[in-house]
Amino acid sequence: MERDTFSGLVGNGTQIDGKVLQTFQKSFGQVQDILDQNRLLINEINQNHESKIPDNLSRNVGLIRELNNNIRRVVELYADLSSSFTKSMETSSEGDSSGGALKSDGKAGHKRNRPS
Repeated sequence: MERDTFSGLVGNGTQIDGKVLQTFQKSFGQVQDILDQNRLLINEINQNHESKIPDNLSRNVGLIRELNNNIRRVVELYADLSSSFTKSMETSSEGDSSGGALKSDGKAGHKRNRPS
């Protein structure tokens, strides 16, 4: 079975598995949906605050809680994305035959051990 790969995501020719790329796209889509919802919540919170109507101000308590939960969820999604990206880079670099890790400039780096 042939696997889809996406080349050049990192800029050093590293190939990313298609399933990994789909996971990233799904997560970024979820983040964007939450951020769009947050924009609407913030607008409503601002309108309620400006109205100074007691019922609207009371409603803001729940809206702010929802906003905080959404922000927490975005942080979790980004943490998961970071972890997934790191794991995919480690997996793809295991096949690297250069003998060292790739630096950000795409060149192989070799760690020197200093005497104690």
